[in-house]
Amino acid sequence: MHLSEVTHPNQLHGLSITQLKQIARQIREKHLETVATSGGHLGPGLGVVELTLALYQTLDLDHDKVVWDVGHQAYPHKLITGRYDRFHTLRQKDGVAGYLKRCESSFDHFGAGHASTSISAALGMALARDRQGEHYKVAAVIGDGALTGGMALEAINHAGHLPKTNLLVVLNDNEMSISPNVGAIPRYLNKMRLSPPLQFLTDNLEEQFKNLPFVGDSLTPELGRIKEGMKRLAVPKVGAVFEELGFTYMGPVDGHNLADLIATFTAAHKLSGPVLVHVVTTKGKGYAIAEADQVGYHAQNPFNLATGKAAPASKPKPPAYAKVFAHTLTKLAENDPNIVGITAAMATGTGLDKLQQKLPDQYIDVGIAEQHAVTLAAGMACEGLRPVCAIYSTFLQRAFDQIIHDVCIQNLPVFFCLDRAGIVGADGPTHQGAYDIAYLRCIPNMVVMAPKDEAELQQMLVTGVQHNGPIAMRYPRGNGYGVPLMEEGWEPLPIGKAEILRQGDDMLLLGYGSMVYPAMQTAEILSEHGIEATVINARFTKPLDTELILPIARQMRRVVTLEEGCIMGGFGSAVVESLMDHEVMVPVTRLGIPDVLVDHATPDQSYATLGLTPPQIAERILKLVQPQAVTVS
Repeated sequence: MHLSEVTHPNQLHGLSITQLKQIARQIREKHLETVATSGGHLGPGLGVVELTLALYQTLDLDHDKVVWDVGHQAYPHKLITGRYDRFHTLRQKDGVAGYLKRCESSFDHFGAGHASTSISAALGMALARDRQGEHYKVAAVIGDGALTGGMALEAINHAGHLPKTNLLVVLNDNEMSISPNVGAIPRYLNKMRLSPPLQFLTDNLEEQFKNLPFVGDSLTPELGRIKEGMKRLAVPKVGAVFEELGFTYMGPVDGHNLADLIATFTAAHKLSGPVLVHVVTTKGKGYAIAEADQVGYHAQNPFNLATGKAAPASKPKPPAYAKVFAHTLTKLAENDPNIVGITAAMATGTGLDKLQQKLPDQYIDVGIAEQHAVTLAAGMACEGLRPVCAIYSTFLQRAFDQIIHDVCIQNLPVFFCLDRAGIVGADGPTHQGAYDIAYLRCIPNMVVMAPKDEAELQQMLVTGVQHNGPIAMRYPRGNGYGVPLMEEGWEPLPIGKAEILRQGDDMLLLGYGSMVYPAMQTAEILSEHGIEATVINARFTKPLDTELILPIARQMRRVVTLEEGCIMGGFGSAVVESLMDHEVMVPVTRLGIPDVLVDHATPDQSYATLGLTPPQIAERILKLVQPQAVTVS
């Protein structure tokens, strides 16, 4: 059977180990070919090929349910659930999603893009099953990195309290999140993973004993009993924590041995209550380059499959915001030992790996634990440190209560640096940084700012580490504009002060963050049609520079706000509220992300779909002020 013929996972039933190995090889080939061509997550899926095939061969997927954590390791799942023919469209507009989506397939039982959700969701399904008198199996597949997340531990705590609820948890243990795991739980799993040397010891007892002077031939018949005794002595220690929490523990199992996996899963399905199968895998398995660099090949842009090297850029690009952030923060931290960078398992993505390399004592990775990261920072701030929480916009959502309860109510100087704010592209709706303006500006004591370019980001970093209270800075994914950067002499910005970039008498364009340059481009297009706009770089959503904005708004016939965030409750809402509060009654058009979920596509495709390109913005404005205006090309 060829992989292309597999349209339903039940077709795996009855296949021999040899046939399954052939399918595994074809999955890896298709996976590598696709990601090398279009980009995407690489290492996670390559590591779970055998796990997926073995688990699915032991389940009836017409009835049983598998919940995958995060979803970026579920590419093999997608390839055997009817998406082989469309897999080349992975992460492309209108193509196969990079994560799991219930609307994409009946086999995607729970959508996920954030970590640590699978056990909770699977337990919920198991409880619903039992309440409704049904009998299907439910399995959650979770990585050891996601097990550092508090939500996963909360779910384990609950599941272990329900001895009559059948639930299978498959722990995919590859010692990695995106970067190597940190913390006591991964350290404990590592001890369990290293338990196989016991087998070596028992298998080589003769070698161990032969040189002892008191050992004679009479001991030989006893070696078998000694081996079994040693094994029984060690078994309770392996997985003892999970056993104490109410789970039946099985493992560790070689995650690339199909026969062992099938036998283990078959046995696990026969047990009652919660069961945890500990599977040891290699991230990037089957592609030597990815195995050797598991961090770098967690995900890749298009690359040469033979060499592993990324496709060369057609022309040099300005530095990425994350790179400028990392460089500048490291420079600041060199001069201030109180600055501490904190990440939640995203060292490379946020750029804090550079801080770790240069100043390891001023760097902390808490694992996938955003709530803990924020409250940890609050505790540090209480004692005079200057914590900088570098967390993606979409992930900081997970710590909303801690931002309010532990930071803002106590007015502590914690600096939140929100990478990937706005449109993120192929990762889709779970990762769009659309909501941080709205969810941060409503909190008392919080200052909210966004740079127009990478040089202003440097200034805002200085502003943030010097501010004596909660403060947040959002900045986009990708590259800056190539503006000159400073190596020293950075000055903080005055809190709540905007700047005028362009003068005009007909309307006011208020740009925020990544939409400031598009606002300038829009103003140039409008000028070609006889409309001169004043453009303001707001810099701050909170506090808003009403001293500058209100008088200009009174003079203009129209105000337009531009932001790369949700319109509801966002920057434009802040402007409208301020105008109303001060009885400045002028028409306001708010442009940003409407009340929709932005699906996976390239950022440029998303901007066009949302009507946020400068020509589209100009055309919309022209239709408002000149109803007979021609179309802007």
